[in-house]
Amino acid sequence: MKSNAGHDMTSHSGHSGARPGGLSVSESGYTLEFDSPILSTGVRTVTFRVTGPDGRPVTEFVPEHEKELHFIAVRRDTTGFQHVHPVMDEKGTWSVGLTLRPGDWRFFADIHPAGHHSAMTLGIDASVAGQYDPQPLSEDTRTAHVGEYTVALDGELVPGEASDLTLTVSRNGRPVTDLQPYLGAYGHLVALRVGDLGYLHVHPEGEPGDGTTEPGPEITFMAAAPSGGTYRLYLDFQHNDVVRTAEFTVRTASAGHHSDAVSPAAPERTGHGDHAHH
Repeated sequence: MKSNAGHDMTSHSGHSGARPGGLSVSESGYTLEFDSPILSTGVRTVTFRVTGPDGRPVTEFVPEHEKELHFIAVRRDTTGFQHVHPVMDEKGTWSVGLTLRPGDWRFFADIHPAGHHSAMTLGIDASVAGQYDPQPLSEDTRTAHVGEYTVALDGELVPGEASDLTLTVSRNGRPVTDLQPYLGAYGHLVALRVGDLGYLHVHPEGEPGDGTTEPGPEITFMAAAPSGGTYRLYLDFQHNDVVRTAEFTVRTASAGHHSDAVSPAAPERTGHGDHAHH
């Protein structure tokens, strides 16, 4: 993505204090309540509510990136990632279909309740019955393959410091220059901290139709790791009317390594907007 002006890192002071979301089932009086924390394997419909400080289900939300609620499901071993958008009935009960395998799962609801000053991410555990075969964490990966598509990751996650992550999409060796907008952006990136699945949902610099953001092959995000450690990154992007997910494992770098790794040829960018929830 291109821009014609430099960016001021001070405008991202919120990133430097980034804290993971989704570690609590309740925040500021809002609570994520599931009808059943024990589920069966296969394609299943799960139902839940978000209750407010008055104890009643919340029915009014401020849309964030074209949806009133973003729902993330992932198994505790970081496999099975799904980013879906449930449907709410008039009583405030949400329903969504998930593909579940045996094991311990973490579910996240990314919301902005109407009348509340900011967005938040609530998280809850669930168990899926069956023989659990946990998968080992993949090595530090900078390239992901999704069918005919290859996504390359450039940049570093630095604890407490905002930095650029650029993901470049190609198909059969050719750069993809016609990515389609998906939920108001050319890509969505979720980062989960390995160990406790602390959640950070970030969005790309720029947006479709702003006059400077190109539809690929690069999608650039501003992100900061809340702490050192290992993170799993999941990029959702849309091409040819299909949403695909590329997965990466990234270990944080030191600030000194980050500054050395910045490419002098990287294009400078201007304002990033208020995209990060946390």
